Amino acid sequence: MELNLKSLREQVYEYLKREMNEGRIKQGSFLDLGEISRNLGMSKTPLRDALFQLEAEGFVTIYPRRGIMVNQLDLQTIKNIYEILGALEGAVVVNEAVKIGDPEVARMRELNSAMREALEYDDFNLFYKLNLDFHNTYLSLSENRDLLHTVRILKERLYDFPRSKGFVREWELNSVGEHDQLVDLLDRRDFNGAAEFIRDVHWSFQVQERFIRKYYFASQNELDPIRDRGQREAAKDL
Repeated sequence: MELNLKSLREQVYEYLKREMNEGRIKQGSFLDLGEISRNLGMSKTPLRDALFQLEAEGFVTIYPRRGIMVNQLDLQTIKNIYEILGALEGAVVVNEAVKIGDPEVARMRELNSAMREALEYDDFNLFYKLNLDFHNTYLSLSENRDLLHTVRILKERLYDFPRSKGFVREWELNSVGEHDQLVDLLDRRDFNGAAEFIRDVHWSFQVQERFIRKYYFASQNELDPIRDRGQREAAKDL
């Protein structure tokens, strides 16, 4: 019975994540538990269990007597996520340095080359997948399951909330250039330098902020002046 309940919870969890990813559940909206329960044809118990997990991962906030709100990915949240990812990915490079050898370096070069090719064909879905594979080349060397789970969830919040249908070409080109620099550092076995580069450049909010604003808070590559003013006000507290 317990295993069946867990299976239902997982089904509901994946359903809600998919709805967020595809933009049918909007940021800032309140969830209608009754409607979701009817759509799935199941009771509210596994739905509540899935929502508790989503709240723990930062996707929703449960307000007593008010309901469940889908959290918005605002500038401060993005800044926090970048800081955490930079620290965690950098730590993996240092901790797993003895496992990063020529095969891993060659694999990362190959993936980065494929990312450039994906950009030429405007295939953002492929670019996104290759980007995850690039980073996972060294992340997968870690046996710290909790760290890897945290990294995966944070990247889902950044990229699947919902998944963008396009990309900022200048940012992606800049990103593959940074990948080249990272691979060169790893090739020279400068693991401390690679970790610092990941933390202070590749996952630096300050370094990437101009691209972040275009990607998350722009429409057709032009910042919406009203929303951007709000973001600038929020940024004063950063």
